[in-house]
Amino acid sequence: MAVAALAYSLLSRPASIQPIRKSSVHQVQPLSTPANGSTPVHVASAPAVISAPAPRVETPKMADAPGRLVRQVVAYVSHQAPGTVIIDTKNTFLYLVLNEGQAMRYGIGVGRKGFTWSGEQTVARKTEWPDWRPPAEMLSRQPYLPRFMAGGPDNPLGARAMYLGETEYRIHGTNKPDTIGKRVSSGCIRLTNEDVMDLYDRVNVGAKVIVLPARAAPRPSQGTPPDAAFRVPDPATPSNRSLAKSAQVRLSRPTIARV
Repeated sequence: MAVAALAYSLLSRPASIQPIRKSSVHQVQPLSTPANGSTPVHVASAPAVISAPAPRVETPKMADAPGRLVRQVVAYVSHQAPGTVIIDTKNTFLYLVLNEGQAMRYGIGVGRKGFTWSGEQTVARKTEWPDWRPPAEMLSRQPYLPRFMAGGPDNPLGARAMYLGETEYRIHGTNKPDTIGKRVSSGCIRLTNEDVMDLYDRVNVGAKVIVLPARAAPRPSQGTPPDAAFRVPDPATPSNRSLAKSAQVRLSRPTIARV
């Protein structure tokens, strides 16, 4: 009986349940050691190759001036020495002679009706960012103009000025680039600031300046250079100044930049 009771008590006691440990799917399993006993080699995956973007190509900027007025080297036959400046008033071009067959051509603004002139002068002096003192004759026509304006970006003479002989005429820059190719000045020759700085660095004091007449010039005789066909008296003489002063020109009120 004692044996039967002991067996019954053992059968009625529940067996202890051991939980089953499941490996995590994210658990990294160690690599098995190679048979030769060397340290296992861990191979890292190569990073994805990302191609660099192609370099950005800058689009060339279009010139502000019309194509014909853009500074450029052109074929130009002249017997003048290199460094001579020839101003084609009629076609609003300035030529800087480079050699017997080429010239640097610039677009320019010239004198309005009644204020054009022609002849020969020399570059007497050069000035960077020149001050502006309107001459007495200009003040008599336009009394509202300032008597003095210091050089700078707002100055109507622009970035550079080349003074012609003892006259009141200049080759200079402008703060009104839209006037290039037009007839708006009181006799001075204007270029864009960029072009006048380029010309300023190329032209020396003492250089000859030839201003061709605005009217169509007759065909020169054989052997005569076209840029020297017609020469008129110095525009600074009293007779020429009086003619310009007496010209009757009906214009709207000009801006300060019209010099």
